[in-house]
Amino acid sequence: MPRAPRLTLAGEAHHVIQRGNNKQAIFFCDADRQMFLADLRDGLARYGCALHAYVLMTNHIHLLLTPGQDDAVGQLMQSLGRRYVGYINRSYGRTGTLWEGRFKSTIVDAEDYVMACYHYIEANPVRAHMVAQATDYPWSSFGANGHGLANSLITPHQVYSELGATQDARQARYRALFDEGLGEEIITLLRDSAQRGWVAGSDRFRRQIEAALGRRVERPVRGRPRKKQEEEVKVDHQARLL
Repeated sequence: MPRAPRLTLAGEAHHVIQRGNNKQAIFFCDADRQMFLADLRDGLARYGCALHAYVLMTNHIHLLLTPGQDDAVGQLMQSLGRRYVGYINRSYGRTGTLWEGRFKSTIVDAEDYVMACYHYIEANPVRAHMVAQATDYPWSSFGANGHGLANSLITPHQVYSELGATQDARQARYRALFDEGLGEEIITLLRDSAQRGWVAGSDRFRRQIEAALGRRVERPVRGRPRKKQEEEVKVDHQARLL
């Protein structure tokens, strides 16, 4: 069965996950992480993507970004993968793949879930018990978003910019979000949406994305025949075009 195409749409926030093959490490020292970020910076500029949040874990990465074109996320990740895997193979005398298949991604509802996705990404090291708090982990965007540290990779999302009237106010409100924590339901939704390609958003937002893409973007309801699902999506999309 052919794989379903990823959900990609210019101007919308996307949560992207890329994991190491067989859960193996993709970073072996700080120089590797610095190289990855340099390649990421080049790719963002080349393919017109704005990066809002990121974290580099030992065996996987998370990115929250907004592409300027529909195919920009795929182009960015393919270029980044080729460059970084080439660097790793040359540096460590290895061959073959580094990644666990295709990267995972989905579209995130700005109104309801973008700030939660910021939090989800930057709190990864805390949930993994690598550090006690997000500010202690140097390989994420929390320093920029939470404390205003210079980071040329980061472009604030509009929702982040609306957290406060000044930079200090925005950073204080952002840090307060981490103090409030994320519920398990939100964590599960954000994780599963990216892994399975379901849109993370309200019903209204999902309907908008379905209309734009002409395909179903939410978790299938168990027990419903696949053919019936496809027919309902087709009819629903045609109705919106009338």
